[in-house]
Amino acid sequence: MGGCPGDRRTAPAAGAALTARIARAQYTDRAPSVVGGVRTIAGLEWTAAVGDLDAAGTPAGPDTAYRIGSITKTFTAVLVMQLVADEAVALTDPIGEHLPELDLPGVSVQSLLTHGAGLYAETDGPWWERSAGLTWEQLLPSIRQAHIPASRFHYTNVGFAVLGQLVARLREKDWRDVLQERILDPLGLERTTYDRPGSGAHGFAVHPYADLVHDEPATDTGAMAPAGQLWSTAGDLLTFGQFLVRGAAEVLPDELRERMLVPTLVDDEPGERWARAYGLGVDVTNLGTARYVGHGGSMPGFQSALRADPESGDCAVLLMNSTAGIDLGATELIAELRRHVPLLPAAWQPAQQHSGDLDLTGTWFWGPRPHVATLHGPDLVLTPVGSGRGARFVRLARDRWLGQDGYFAGEPLQVHARGERSAYLDVGSFRFTRTPYDPASDIPGGVDDAGWH
Repeated sequence: MGGCPGDRRTAPAAGAALTARIARAQYTDRAPSVVGGVRTIAGLEWTAAVGDLDAAGTPAGPDTAYRIGSITKTFTAVLVMQLVADEAVALTDPIGEHLPELDLPGVSVQSLLTHGAGLYAETDGPWWERSAGLTWEQLLPSIRQAHIPASRFHYTNVGFAVLGQLVARLREKDWRDVLQERILDPLGLERTTYDRPGSGAHGFAVHPYADLVHDEPATDTGAMAPAGQLWSTAGDLLTFGQFLVRGAAEVLPDELRERMLVPTLVDDEPGERWARAYGLGVDVTNLGTARYVGHGGSMPGFQSALRADPESGDCAVLLMNSTAGIDLGATELIAELRRHVPLLPAAWQPAQQHSGDLDLTGTWFWGPRPHVATLHGPDLVLTPVGSGRGARFVRLARDRWLGQDGYFAGEPLQVHARGERSAYLDVGSFRFTRTPYDPASDIPGGVDDAGWH
């Protein structure tokens, strides 16, 4: 890898190009130090560091801990989803049902997770990120509404403080202790901590017009900790990112983990195209045809980014000790990797056994619009020819299936008169027949007696 600090198990050309990207950004944008990391499911990994951690010139390393700011929110969201898995709370529960001291009509657990609760973004009082942390009781006056719940995306740090208190209240332990027991220990995140470790980076602001730095405070944020307290390393965050897109059953059932990644509220920036949505404690970004999940973070003296590709499992991290940050995104590191190491699909292999559903494959018509049904493993996939509505379906019973995505997500598919000339598919009440408006099938509204003319 040409002596690049911290490079591990990736193609030399890719490692050199990735290191050059962060080195150029660190120099051009004048960040005291930058750490970058990329990891793939196939085992490729690169991490590198440039710059200094402190005024004494201590060099940054790939294992240096930085404050990760709002990436903490995704950890908090996982803790809440664990409560859902344990049936201690439901996403639809009013938050006041569990925290009765709050007067927040219409605010559900899910609305807090999606930044749709309408709460104010920040605390009522001094700049919380630079001030001594408040207790829960001291924070209560800041928990107030600026918007009608579920009316818009409005990012709220205070809302995640509420979710952290929900976790603490129902687990009967401090949020930080629950985090340690239920996420950090199971995933082996030994370098992710509540407080700054002794070897952690120092936070700096860089003067905009001179090569000078200003020390930034690193406070204990108290009741606001679930919104932005944590410190972590590139390696730990890569592990956490790959958990988000590939899972770990000992931490969270896949069904709930995948639900976190579904875009729920759009972040509508006036005058800009929609590129970002929010799931349950997770940012979802669209860049061209690629979708990434993860989160960004900032605290005084620090910027961070975690992004993962749910399709490939690729994950990237950027950490820096600069309030202003750099003009480089974590997704750009993934794109750089793929320029040198193309993503190859797994080799196609035939099915291990016959599903007995070949009679369902082929062309079906929704009115006059053709769709093609194919079998991929155990699933039935209905794909429009040109425009139309399609989806992947999983089997519930021999002739009953359930939609998994697209327009028909959660909708039933029922096979009628299988093997007969009058066979049809009922998909959420829509009829799909073997010929357009097949008179032998049960077509709601009937078929014109004159037929096609």
